[in-house]
Amino acid sequence: MNHKEHYPFDRDALDLRLLRLARFRHVPDDVLCELVTRDGLCFWLFDRDEMPEPVGDEDVDRRLAAYMCEGCPVADECLELEFRAAGERTTGVWGGLSESDRRALYATWRWHRDNPDDGGPRGGG
Repeated sequence: MNHKEHYPFDRDALDLRLLRLARFRHVPDDVLCELVTRDGLCFWLFDRDEMPEPVGDEDVDRRLAAYMCEGCPVADECLELEFRAAGERTTGVWGGLSESDRRALYATWRWHRDNPDDGGPRGGG
């Protein structure tokens, strides 16, 4: 995963991530949940009781998210599921992004889902 993708404030990384998430618009929640729990690295690579929690320092949290999700085959599915389930109240490490990065991306993701026919990377899908 490209280092710049961990910073959704970068317009190119934001657009790319939104385009990837748009693929899951019509995928039911239960299907996403099954994919994430079956294939997510954090479910079989890490002991859930020993997983480190974000500490609140943005740089540390970004590195933690990148470390835990690097190479995960369902990071986008995980992020989509977290947005659907928690919305802007997202916490922890999901989809390779820190809490504050997910919160920053959530509003644009929400607009993107509510306006699928607007066109362009932020509205089309």
